[in-house]
Amino acid sequence: MHTTATATHCPYCALQCGMGLTTGPQGVEVVERSGFPVNKGALCGKGRTAPAVLSSRVRLTEPLVRSHATGRLASATWEEALDRIADGLSRTRTEHGADACGVFGGGGLTNEKAYALGKFARVVLGTSQIDYNGRFCMSSAAAAGQRAFGLDRGLPFPLEDIPRTGCVILVGSNLAETMPPALRYLTELRENGGTSIVVDPRRTRTAEQADLHLAPRPGTDLALALGLLHLVVAEGRTDEAFIEARTSGWGQARAAAMAHWPEHVERITGVPVPQLRDAVRLFCDAEAAMVLTARGPEQQSKGTDTVGAWINLCLATGNAGRPLSGYGCLTGQGNGQGGREHGQKADQLPGYRKLTDPAARAHVAGVWGVDPDALPGPGRSAYELLDALGGDVKALLLMGSNPVVSAPRAAHVEERLRSLDFLAVADVVLSETARLADVVLPVTQWAEETGTVTNLEGRVLLRRRAVSPPPGVRSDLDVLHGLASRLGHGKGFPTDPEETFEELRRASAGGAADYSGISYERLRERDGEGVFWPCPDIEGGEVAGAAEDSEAVGAVEEVRHPGTPRLFLDRFATQDGRARFVPVTHRAAAEETDAEYPVLLTTGRVLAQYQSGAQTRRVAELNAAAPGPFVELHPRLAARLGVTEGEAVAVVSRRGRAVAPARVTSAIRSDTVFMPFHWPGEGRANSLTHPALDPVSRMPEFKVCAVRLEREDGERARG
Repeated sequence: MHTTATATHCPYCALQCGMGLTTGPQGVEVVERSGFPVNKGALCGKGRTAPAVLSSRVRLTEPLVRSHATGRLASATWEEALDRIADGLSRTRTEHGADACGVFGGGGLTNEKAYALGKFARVVLGTSQIDYNGRFCMSSAAAAGQRAFGLDRGLPFPLEDIPRTGCVILVGSNLAETMPPALRYLTELRENGGTSIVVDPRRTRTAEQADLHLAPRPGTDLALALGLLHLVVAEGRTDEAFIEARTSGWGQARAAAMAHWPEHVERITGVPVPQLRDAVRLFCDAEAAMVLTARGPEQQSKGTDTVGAWINLCLATGNAGRPLSGYGCLTGQGNGQGGREHGQKADQLPGYRKLTDPAARAHVAGVWGVDPDALPGPGRSAYELLDALGGDVKALLLMGSNPVVSAPRAAHVEERLRSLDFLAVADVVLSETARLADVVLPVTQWAEETGTVTNLEGRVLLRRRAVSPPPGVRSDLDVLHGLASRLGHGKGFPTDPEETFEELRRASAGGAADYSGISYERLRERDGEGVFWPCPDIEGGEVAGAAEDSEAVGAVEEVRHPGTPRLFLDRFATQDGRARFVPVTHRAAAEETDAEYPVLLTTGRVLAQYQSGAQTRRVAELNAAAPGPFVELHPRLAARLGVTEGEAVAVVSRRGRAVAPARVTSAIRSDTVFMPFHWPGEGRANSLTHPALDPVSRMPEFKVCAVRLEREDGERARG
């Protein structure tokens, strides 16, 4: 019997790869969806095995409430669970004020859920204390993009442009393991005669395919970018016509870069001067070039300035605001882009509006039917909110995040969560964080619900419901509706995602991330490609500022804005239309090595697991490929410690201790160790990481901290 596949998208990373789902005797199965342009049918192991988490054997299927008598979580009805949450939040507000209630969201929530969660926090609870785990992912790149271009969209061009450029510098990204289907874009680039440069302290699978691999000391990416810009200036490779016509602030940025001469940068980064010169040659000899950053340079206490330095390199060489060139951020989480656009971030309202802008407050308040003065102001960023738990913030509603594993200084965050008067968690699985909650709500996941997501290109997509959830499971929109009703807001929180999206369209209209010209109907019509924002609603009027490839959209689009696949081709989103150079200077990491902690730790992901592992660690095939944490270290460092492959190694920082088997390889710097962060328990890498925050983005410094290594018998490794 032929079964028609439901067209949908993978629940994991920000590629949002297209896939089809069928149901049959073997359950839910993934089939190829070759027509979607991002992945053209290709999927990684996580995408192929995603239906495994739909099984009732591995996920939550009924609410859990902590018994006052036994202190244990026990099954409960939905009414009991929602009543308990509403009572906990209401009691906290009455006794301690609205800001004693916190809300923590996730970068995997659909646009509809993120929008409704932000509205719930500000309208129902009246709290300013809301943020989300996307703050841990790409916030430094977002802040740098806002400073330079006046707008943050992960990629200002489609992925399809990458193979057609001349040179790509990939900074702190291991695409081969974090976004495998995207690696083909670099392969096609090479086939087209282009070149790639990978910046990473490890010789990853991605770095092995590059024409040039630069391996800087962790925490020195800023110095590296400044050193390259110094050489661009010294060798007369700046694009003076572009700088004059389309930028501002070059003089100060140039002066800052000239203080970072090549030999000085070599001493800081460990990258030899000849390699710096090779990188400049490859980048500047190309007719067009791109810089793409990921978590490596961004997850630092100077991440905004670091990304800004790479943007300056693009601007100085004329590689921005032109076809097949520019700066882009490889957003990580599935809806990390849309999640930060529509209101679950501490300082933003829907449409990427600033919470401090009176006009923005008035517009959104009008859509919500409330007084603008009743909306709270900006709240704490993600780590600052978690750090305040049990202090100013007494109760927390958490949706779709697992900070016990994913937050920096994780043991401290776990302690803060335990100190709360009340914690409610809505999730698909009983995560390490959910195990601490007073109430746990089982909610629907990707294949069981319809909703929109926005991928790393700014492409808005419709994920369709393919199967029914198990009995006893409800959507996050149902949860927010039920809580809002119990807290005196019977209207304004629909359970239907399309109805929620229609309100989101109105709230985003006129904002930087304008979705008002996008509808479910239109997304169904363009199911094979989605719609790029900004896309204002101009139906019935002229298509002003349409994208350059709008002719392909078809007659039905003649009176609609076609969306904007490529930004900044005519002007940047700043007030004067010019991109801004921002002068930046290298500075040390928040915690450098010393005699007691002589080695640097950096963290990241592996191919078979995703983020905190809450879902992927429940898939047998993925666990077989990546069963647990490890400590990657250079043979010289292993020899000093006296450990061999597979032996247990303790990694100790000023914040905690983690133990995992040694993985000895010459593919990492000898002054650096690497740990993946997907696992809880004694191998939890984030027990070690530093919570120092970037002053602009409030991004924690996941990527570099000082540690020492110890054998399990207690012997320390020398630096």
